[in-house]
Amino acid sequence: MALDPTDRRILAVLQRRGRISNADLSEEVNLSASACHRRVQRLEEEGYISSYVALLDLRKMGLPTLVFVEITLSGQADELLDAFEKAVSRIPDVLECHLMAGTADYILKIVAEDTEDFARIHRQHLSRLPGVAQMQSSFALRTVFKTTAIPV
Repeated sequence: MALDPTDRRILAVLQRRGRISNADLSEEVNLSASACHRRVQRLEEEGYISSYVALLDLRKMGLPTLVFVEITLSGQADELLDAFEKAVSRIPDVLECHLMAGTADYILKIVAEDTEDFARIHRQHLSRLPGVAQMQSSFALRTVFKTTAIPV
């Protein structure tokens, strides 16, 4: 299904205000409440909307330290990649893991309380990941811009 301008307006609003009521959403996108509800249901069923979440404030949760870790593996065999991906997905402090093209094989986005907490994460989890040949960590000094909304 191709998205029309109304679908795109619905998605844009829902990305910013996921808890908006159907009545308010329908008013904002200029549709009747029933038509708006049907469109949202269709967008969910067709996978355009994959889930609804609450985004937590990392500072208030006591996890203000953001670390990006570049990892290079010792090889590229499927078994090694699968073992690494399975192991890294079990580390609760890892928010994201991306297979990369370029100098590093993977980049991880990790949250921690502080540098000591990151040292614990490194010691207990990262250093035990299978197949790691090289690891480089970069600490974010300040988040300049952050969004979860994709362009629609």
